[in-house]
Amino acid sequence: MRRWYCNVREVGSGDTTVVLAHGYGANQGLWDKLLPSLSHTNKVLLFDWDFATSSSAAGNDDDGQRYSFVRFAEDLIALMDEREVRGAVMVGHSMSAMAACVASVTRPDLFAHLVLLCASPRYINSEDGQEEEGYVGGFERPSIDGMLDAMSLDFEAWVRGFVPNAAGGDPDSVPHLEKSFLAMNPGVAHEVAKMIFLGDQREVLDAVTAPCTVVQVMADFAAPPCVAEYMKRRMVKASVVTVEIINSVGHFPQLVAPQQLLHILHAVLRRHQEAGSEEQEADGGGGIHVTA
Repeated sequence: MRRWYCNVREVGSGDTTVVLAHGYGANQGLWDKLLPSLSHTNKVLLFDWDFATSSSAAGNDDDGQRYSFVRFAEDLIALMDEREVRGAVMVGHSMSAMAACVASVTRPDLFAHLVLLCASPRYINSEDGQEEEGYVGGFERPSIDGMLDAMSLDFEAWVRGFVPNAAGGDPDSVPHLEKSFLAMNPGVAHEVAKMIFLGDQREVLDAVTAPCTVVQVMADFAAPPCVAEYMKRRMVKASVVTVEIINSVGHFPQLVAPQQLLHILHAVLRRHQEAGSEEQEADGGGGIHVTA
């Protein structure tokens, strides 16, 4: 079975393994500003999803299966088994956060803590009266359909328009993101985007038991803070769920607000390393915090 990960590497050393999984339109270079600090006292496992490379072909793989969150989760599990990783602190960005949730339900032994960065289980708002909670994902279906159509018509033009918003208007981050977005095969990029933006992973949240830190950006057009609050309410089986809000803009705090993100990650690692038991998971009280 073809695997959807590549370019695997391990950096640093320590008793704790931190797994960094990038999201759509990115590659492992997204973590460069965080890596020196994280790898100083931890082993860090990085990789690329295959959609990050132009060589990845669109359509069915050799098993006849298209991209799905389940397959991404299965490959994350396969990678961690291959590297003999257990009890990791998993940092999943965007779509990888939801893949990590799916994986954690199947194999809870692999994950000591989930850091769900700019995650969203569902991007489309619920219709009036469709749900009791009136779910707000941030987008109406026609706007998602329009985005997918624009990607099909002229992928490069779509990237040039999308990336500045995703980068929160940060001029230093735009070239990096444009390069990684344009490295994708347009057909693959469209297929993965459909999986992400038309998907619905909300029910997965009900089964997550691992302790979680949900990290959102104050002004993220793709995953607004209300999504983090929804995730916290829904993950009732998790031993603790803490929401951290970064006071920044855009969908890529690794590039735009790396020090704020590092502050949150080091706090998670410190609690994990100091306690090393279920008592640690109760620390923090499941509150909502804003990191400035």
